[in-house]
Amino acid sequence: MRQIGAVDIGGTKTAVGIVREDGKILHRSECPTDPRLGFQSAMLRIVQMMQHGMDQCGSIAGVGIGCPGPLDPSTGVIGDVGTLPGWEGGNLVEEIGSRLGVRVAVENDADAATLAEYAWGATPTDGTLIYLTVSTGIGGGIVRGGELYRSARGAHPELGHQMIDPSGPLCYCRLSGCWESLASGPAMGAWFHEMDPDHRLLSAAQICERAQSADALAMQCIQRETHYLGLGLANLVTLFVPDVICLGGGVMQSSHLFLDDVRALVRNLCTQVPVEDTAITLSSLGYDTGLLGAAQAWLLRESASLSKKTTL
Repeated sequence: MRQIGAVDIGGTKTAVGIVREDGKILHRSECPTDPRLGFQSAMLRIVQMMQHGMDQCGSIAGVGIGCPGPLDPSTGVIGDVGTLPGWEGGNLVEEIGSRLGVRVAVENDADAATLAEYAWGATPTDGTLIYLTVSTGIGGGIVRGGELYRSARGAHPELGHQMIDPSGPLCYCRLSGCWESLASGPAMGAWFHEMDPDHRLLSAAQICERAQSADALAMQCIQRETHYLGLGLANLVTLFVPDVICLGGGVMQSSHLFLDDVRALVRNLCTQVPVEDTAITLSSLGYDTGLLGAAQAWLLRESASLSKKTTL
């Protein structure tokens, strides 16, 4: 059975693993992304971690990479990614492929995670699935009938940058009050700090811990997260009426504090579509969704390539 190298690049951390083609993760390691050190430094660390995994598990057939966008999935060239400053123009396919000597497939990280959830997740559907990661940013992908939705020139739809509240904070995408600027993990921390500037900046996880201890401001922050997360999800339900919306990412590790209220808000807001037919669930793949998505991206790209050769 083939083994695929998998790379999940995030704004905060980068995970590298060896994944069997049936979805079993054989090896994983991670390091801080630290984009300030530059693109070449990150590529060296990825190759070193991948080589260590190969030393443990054996050779790989290729490498799949999930990376925040904008990026070109056909060439692997990174665009102006707000969470990876200074990486614009870096070519993941060339750098990783030449260093490891294997074929490389690159996909937007949210699209890759969507493919993994569709293929290996616990909520199967032949219809439409939307996967969303709520973490350092908010990203998502759409699969319909087994096919990944792509827009013009193969671009990835930036679901996290839909405008939710024009009076909200300015985002690097140049919109004020986009979903990411209001409901991501850093957005929670920024709002908490704005309300209590004398206190040190807290992470979303720390705020959620305080909310569980009945901290008044933390509980207010959770209510705010519920409101804005629900508004964005309601927009997606109204626009796409998907069979499943699957939620992952670091913020969703504390979903027991707000998910039921989010579902209730979506039901109340979506009056023009059969909202009861959309299941809002948590990712069943958990922490490893990104690695599995990177592997699935390579498997699908390889399958499409073989199919094209056979047709010709």
